[in-house]
Amino acid sequence: MRTLLRALLTHYRGRIIGTVVGITFALVYLYFGPWQTLFIGVCALLGYYLGTRLDADEDLRSLLERILPPVD
Repeated sequence: MRTLLRALLTHYRGRIIGTVVGITFALVYLYFGPWQTLFIGVCALLGYYLGTRLDADEDLRSLLERILPPVD
């Protein structure tokens, strides 16, 4: 049984992850509404972007200086 589940997860990994993300997004949308869900999605994408930059050993300060305008 465990071998069958492992084979299914290996073969259909993208479909399973996509389905779980879709169901989660739908539940968040129903619970919070469209604008809060959009805000949560934007924050998640921003966190993912910053996380990938940090994983690439980029300095967070230099990244933020490139993205955000300088403060006078």
